[in-house]
Amino acid sequence: MFNGQQIVVVMPAYNAARTLRQTYDEVMAQGIVDLVILVDDASHDDTVAIARTLPRVHVAVHPMNRGYGGNQKTCYRIALAAGADIVIMIHPDYQYTPQLIPAMASLVASGLYPCVLASRILGGGALRGGMPTWKYVANRFLTLVENFLLGAKLSEYHTGYRAFARSLLERLPFEENSDDFVFDNQILAQVLWLDCAIGEVTCPARYMPEASSIDFPRSVRYGFGCILTALQYRWAKIRGGGPLFPELCER
Repeated sequence: MFNGQQIVVVMPAYNAARTLRQTYDEVMAQGIVDLVILVDDASHDDTVAIARTLPRVHVAVHPMNRGYGGNQKTCYRIALAAGADIVIMIHPDYQYTPQLIPAMASLVASGLYPCVLASRILGGGALRGGMPTWKYVANRFLTLVENFLLGAKLSEYHTGYRAFARSLLERLPFEENSDDFVFDNQILAQVLWLDCAIGEVTCPARYMPEASSIDFPRSVRYGFGCILTALQYRWAKIRGGGPLFPELCER
C-alpha cells in the first residue's frame, strides 16, 4: 500500500527467464508493492516456471503469442480486476530500475498526475546506459514529430516504464488499440485526448544482451505506426472525432 492505495506492478513478459528474478527482487525491495502480475506471451524459456516460484505474483499465460500490445491488455484487465488503485508497468528484462516505483506511485497517489512515465531521455541516461545511437536518433525524431502533432511536450513516448491511476485506466478504451508495439503510443495519445496531465521522471537505463529489443524492420514499422497514430490524433482533433478515438470523442 501507498497512502492507502493498492499498488500493482504488471510485467508483460516474453523469454525473460534470465532477468525476471532480479527484476522481481528489486521491485519487492521497494516495500510498497502489493501484487505483481506477470503475463507470459508464450515464452520458449523458463519464464513461467520461475514466476510461479515467486511470492505475491499472479501468473497468466497466453497459449499463443498475442504481441506486446495484446500482452499489456491482459495485464491491465487483471490489475483492474484485482482492485489496483495504481498500476505500474515495468518490463522484466531489467532495462529499467524498479527503484523509481515509489517516486512514480507518489506522483499518481498525490493526484498530481494520473499517468507518469520514466524517461530515459531526461538526464541523458539513454546513451550512457548503452542505447544504440540509431535508436536514440530515431527516438528523438519520433518524439519531435509526436510532440508537434499531439500538442504535447514529452521527452519521450517510447519508454516501457509507466504508472497509471485506476481512474484513468478505466476511462481508456485500450482494448481497441493495436496488439503490436504501437500500443504504447496509442494509449498515450488517448491519455492526451482526455486532456490528462502526463508526468515524467528521469530514469537510468541498461542495455544488455538479456534486454528485450525489436529488430530494425520491426522498428521501422513501429516508427511509421507512431507517426500514423499522431496523424490520426491530429485529424480527429480537426474533425471532432476519428477512427482511433471513437469512444473518447463521446466522453
